[in-house]
Order: sequence, then structure tokens, then C-alpha cells
Amino acid sequence: MGNDLFLWFRIKITSFVHGLSLSVPARSLVPQAESTAAPDNGGMSNTEKHPAAFSLEPAAPHCENDGRVELLNPRAVPLGGFQSITVHRTIPQRQRSFIGAWCFSDHYGLDCVQPGGGMDVAPHPHTCLQTVSWLFDGEIDHHDTAGNHAVVLPGEANFMTAGAGIAHSEVSTQSTRTLHGVQLWTALPDAARFTTPRFDHYVPDTVNLAAAHARVFVGDLFGESSPVSTFTPLLGAEVRLAAGKTLTIETNPEFEHGLLLDTGTIELEGVDITPTKMAYTGIGERTLRVENTGNTEARFILLGGEPFDESIVMWWNFIGRNTEEIRQFRTEWMDAGPRFGTEHGYIGHDPSGELRIDAPELTSMRLKPRTNPAPIARPQLNN
Repeated sequence: MGNDLFLWFRIKITSFVHGLSLSVPARSLVPQAESTAAPDNGGMSNTEKHPAAFSLEPAAPHCENDGRVELLNPRAVPLGGFQSITVHRTIPQRQRSFIGAWCFSDHYGLDCVQPGGGMDVAPHPHTCLQTVSWLFDGEIDHHDTAGNHAVVLPGEANFMTAGAGIAHSEVSTQSTRTLHGVQLWTALPDAARFTTPRFDHYVPDTVNLAAAHARVFVGDLFGESSPVSTFTPLLGAEVRLAAGKTLTIETNPEFEHGLLLDTGTIELEGVDITPTKMAYTGIGERTLRVENTGNTEARFILLGGEPFDESIVMWWNFIGRNTEEIRQFRTEWMDAGPRFGTEHGYIGHDPSGELRIDAPELTSMRLKPRTNPAPIARPQLNN
């Protein structure tokens, strides 16, 4: 695989708070004559004009229990300047880039929002992806260039399909004192990646199980189905499991799954999982056994999907198929072209703040598409 070169960007946050709109680190950006690595970059709002680069060695997967569970350890990603905050990013990473078409997962929360602070992300663009916002606590005001306005609330899923191109802003409401949740992306398949942008809002019912409660916001689980259409077969659900109880989840054997633990302590198929970690299981699993080994309720997000077998390039806020597409997207955004439109609803916390986020420089860099290992846990790489 070779050495990985990561390029980190930052987003505009005005307090100690984990934001919904976050950035994937730009991985393996190399001079055009040396296109030897796989990019892992993208993100929802970057403001740094001259980001620093760091060279990191590839990491081996951490698998346990004869390989049925592969642990994806989060990267603590500092975002912001003097008052930087930290989010826990589990995908993408060198170990695994996708779980189904899920290509980005940031977990944040339990930071206090100071009066006048919070999230303040000016308009910024996206292409060829679908964002999924899910909050446990707090409120986010969303505006986009397709004319959509919504308030992101706990227990309510908001889906923004960028398709051919969209721009949006996200600002925490004045009443918000804590932000806590996950920001997720899915990569659109080639046949649908230039679809017309759209926005979907869905409030899932609570499914009451013997020892757990669940909300299914994508796909089918526990006899519930989300009506929101996706572009590949996917699953997304929040599950709360009572202390000391065990839950057996019937799963689609054609899906790979990722369990992201938010709070509590659990075992997945006998493997200890601690908060902020993602536990990966490959295709072929018909059930997943989750045990709450603590004395308080545990909460986790369960993601799943059919393996995504297309290669993509992620850079800043864009997903494309090659470097030339990414360059074109960047040029159109910087030239205020019609692809991304104009957003008129943004009102930031700082009256003197920027009105839109400029893209970082992309000079002679060549981006190689990301690849993903086979959709099975890999015990041979444990040592």
C-alpha cells in the first residue's frame, strides 16, 4: 500500500462543540508525476487555505474472535484553531474505506455550547454523495441552494442528496447548549451520481423490543422500513439496549455491517466494544449478538449495506471518479458557477464572518481512487 500522505483541513466552529459538517482528511495527495496512493479526502466544510501535510504508515486491522469482528479505532480529528474541538472519525481510514456505500462517519458530542457560539458553517458545496444527519441532542438550522430549509432535531433524520451539485450551510440554533450525534455520508453509484439534488426528512417511529428500543432511519430492521429512498441497499438505525441485557439482531447476510458505540459498554459477538469505536462484521452474518455488559443503558448506531464495488475519489467536499472531475468541481465552485447555485438563507453567528467557504488549493496533485478490502473481517492481519 505504501506510505499515506494525509492533508488535514478545518471547519469554522465558534465554540467547543462537535459539529455536523465535518471534513474527511485528504489522503495520499501527491505530485502529478507520482500518483501512487489512494485518496481518502472530502468533507463538509473546510476553511484552511494552506493545510499542513503529515506522512503516516499504514495500519493493520484489529480483528478478534476468529475474525468475525474487526475493530475500527477512531481517529481523533482536531477541527478549528485556538479553540479546537475533536471529533471521532472511524471511516474512511486506511484500514477500511466503506461499509456498504457508507463512506464517512464522524461521531461528536457532549461539548457545551457557549452563548453566541456553537456551529457556524457558511455555505459550502458537495457532489455525488448523500449526507445523513442524526442528532442525539441539540438543534441545527439547515439551508441549501435547492431552496430547502429544515431544522435538524434529535431522533429525526435529514438526508441531503448532492447529486450533480449543491451547496448548504449549517448553524446551531440559539437555544442549543449541547450538540451530540453523528454525521454520515454515502457515495452515490455511477448511474445516479449526477441526479437532481433533493432533501428528505424522516421521523422514524420507536420500535419497542423486549430489552431495547430502536429507530430505523434507513432500510429495514426489526420489522420496520424507512420510506426514504437510497441509491444502493443500505441500513441505518439507532438502538438503545438496557443494562445487563442481550439483543440478537437478524441481519441481511448480503450486507456488511458497522456498529458504532455512542454510550455504554457492550460486547458484539463476544468482543468488547468501547465508545467511539466501530465494530465491523462482513457479509454472511445472519444474526449479530449484542450484550450490554454495563450497568447503564447503551446506545449505538448500526450501519449496513451491500459492498460498494465502485472506486471513487474524495477531496474536500467533493466525490468524483478522477482528478479531472474534482478540478472541474472546484473551479465551478470558486467561479460561483450555476452547478452549485446561490444560498440565501445563511445567517451566521458572526456578522463579520465569511459568506461562503472557499475551496483549498489543488495545484499539481494527482488523486488516485480509494480501494476497499474484501467484505470480510481479516484475522490473518491481527498480529
